Amino acid sequence: MSTRRLVIGISGASGIVYGVRMLEVLREAPVETHLVMTRSAEVTLAYEMARKVAEVHALADVVHRADDLGAAISSGSFPTEGMIVAPCSVRSMSEIATGVTSGLLTRAADVVLKERRRLVLLVRETPLHVGHLRTMTQLAEMGAIVMPPVPAFYARPETIADLVDHTVGRALDLLGIETGLVRRWGEAPQEGVAPVRRFRREAAGGGA
Repeated sequence: MSTRRLVIGISGASGIVYGVRMLEVLREAPVETHLVMTRSAEVTLAYEMARKVAEVHALADVVHRADDLGAAISSGSFPTEGMIVAPCSVRSMSEIATGVTSGLLTRAADVVLKERRRLVLLVRETPLHVGHLRTMTQLAEMGAIVMPPVPAFYARPETIADLVDHTVGRALDLLGIETGLVRRWGEAPQEGVAPVRRFRREAAGGGA
């Protein structure tokens, strides 16, 4: 595969800023992004960010409808580096774990698993009951990486944007994509190195 392709899934959990920021960052990387955004994610976007769905779509190289089960990313014959679901709702997590998929996002994730590619799930829920934890264990046993977006304070973040950037950078680390966003433990800050771009600081609210 000459072009690196990465699938970005955005589900309806709170924390849609993670998926949006990831798309912004990847515009500066040699990666072809394939976006699938659920209807619930579109609703959450209206609650949490001053962005339109069309603006988010414009950040991706290719956009697939959430109900298009015939899309390229629904087939294992379409090569990709893997997939990141940011954020990942409990519903999406559960569908992926069972293989009973109702839309393109979870179907694409199932394909990534069966093809033994890298799947990273930014599961956004707390607190967790034992059913959630068992589902996460099942996913880990299947080869997925469960990565709740937990902030790292050793980097001394000053803004919400700093917290988001660190999580996005660490998620992309798992796909071998260097962004310059992460202040790494044990390393001094690099002179003249800044994040690729700052997203607009927008008020974040609730969502499901």
